[in-house]
Amino acid sequence: MKHALGFIEYRSIARGLMAADMMLKNGNIELVQATVLCPGKFIAMVTGDIGAVKESVDKGFNFDPAFAISQFILPNIHPAVLPALTATTLVEIKGSMGIIETVDASSAIVAGDIAAKAANIELIEIRIARGMGGKSFVYLCGELSAANAAVRTVENNLGEEGLIIATSVIASPHPKLRF
Repeated sequence: MKHALGFIEYRSIARGLMAADMMLKNGNIELVQATVLCPGKFIAMVTGDIGAVKESVDKGFNFDPAFAISQFILPNIHPAVLPALTATTLVEIKGSMGIIETVDASSAIVAGDIAAKAANIELIEIRIARGMGGKSFVYLCGELSAANAAVRTVENNLGEEGLIIATSVIASPHPKLRF
């Protein structure tokens, strides 16, 4: 069972890829994603039991501190986060639509987890920093009150840290509005 998500970010693609390899060789974890993000950064995400994820993230982040930017571990991750990160959700968009735009990839992942735990919503996608100048977003749907509650909870938790660029909740989106 996947209880935790670990994340490292590097400013070098070459060194980040080596760090990701170190993470995978370190323990009993599963690679969620290892990819290049805008503007020329590299991230790796792994999942597994908290102890294995922590050890793996520490190993990857400390592989080359001169190029390492950030790391985090999200324990007790909501089950909807991984499918939203890998764009494999089978959610039918209905009700209201919420969007949370963040300054970076890690903030979007945390925002998605907070939103999913805060209200009865469906995470549609957590899109991280590809072709968006480093920004990321969370795309969700649900009843209007639930979408509002999820978005407001994220704003309350991450807004003061300056991690949220903008949010919106569209009460009745046009049926053809998709992106």
